Amino acid sequence: MRRKKLDPKQRERRKQVAIGTLITCIALAMVGGSLHVMKLGSMRMDEMRAKASYDVKDMHEHIRAAGEEIHLQAAYEAGKQVGIAYTQAQVEQLLKKAQWQKLASMRTIPAGEFIMGTNNPRANTQNKPEHRVMLPSFQIDTYAVTQAEYARFVLARHYRPPLNWKHGEIPQGMAMHPVTMVSWYNARDYCAWEGKRLPTEAEWEKAARGNTGQRWPWGEKMNINALNVYYRVGHTTPVDAYPQGASPYGVLDMSGNVQEWTATEFAPYPGADGTDQVFHPKKLDASYRAGSEEKERLVYYVMRGGSWKSDPFSAATYHRNYSLPNYASDFFGFRCARDMKE
Repeated sequence: MRRKKLDPKQRERRKQVAIGTLITCIALAMVGGSLHVMKLGSMRMDEMRAKASYDVKDMHEHIRAAGEEIHLQAAYEAGKQVGIAYTQAQVEQLLKKAQWQKLASMRTIPAGEFIMGTNNPRANTQNKPEHRVMLPSFQIDTYAVTQAEYARFVLARHYRPPLNWKHGEIPQGMAMHPVTMVSWYNARDYCAWEGKRLPTEAEWEKAARGNTGQRWPWGEKMNINALNVYYRVGHTTPVDAYPQGASPYGVLDMSGNVQEWTATEFAPYPGADGTDQVFHPKKLDASYRAGSEEKERLVYYVMRGGSWKSDPFSAATYHRNYSLPNYASDFFGFRCARDMKE
């Protein structure tokens, strides 16, 4: 049976119907795909929340607002807050002698040029561009400062214990974990007490990646077994838990575990395209209470290394994070550095 030949108007009408049907199908597929991605994202967020070591409603116990640290310290010095619960002898007994000796070690980073930053197109703007930096030799702590080491400082300086030390005691079993809930000012004061200082951002990066510009302390490829990130553990780990993650100079935990304070103010790299707004702190909210510190202007300090909460790519050796110096959190930590003795 012969098909009836369509006239031009009928053919055009059918063509329009076919195009409309195709467009509708594409639109439905896109909507369906978007909903699927949103569902996956929601599931991932639920998974991360489930792995978190605290409930969201308890956030105030895990992060402090800018300026709060200064007021807490003032209240402590006035005798209005509980101090450290240890005697000198009890602090020394927190770790074995061999552990204390191990934690006191520093690595010497030789003088010379190294590659800083990245040109990776997927990297954040603040990490660009890649450039070369010359540094003199210096020394940096092999390990991040631990809870036990900070207890020595708190006792010696009559300093306020971190907010997560209940009744003035280190959380059970965490003496070898990095100290957290420390602001930039806390970190600065500790390093000065040790006769050291915070590392500059450039010093930190060189100690982490060597002079070849590698992406991770151990090399170019991600090794999830070499670092503590992305709620994989759900809390900090001992500072010597990942020897396989050592940098070319033997420095540990330069990726993951805790995000570390540096001495450097957050600013664009030389040669950066334009001035990104990310470098400029926004006006502080009503919760900010300025203290008596020498710097009351708004400024960010660079933080490095990512943390147990960070995604793995935020733990890359070149990645720059930042915070106001009066903030403190349960994933903020630090290590110290010092100039080479002549």
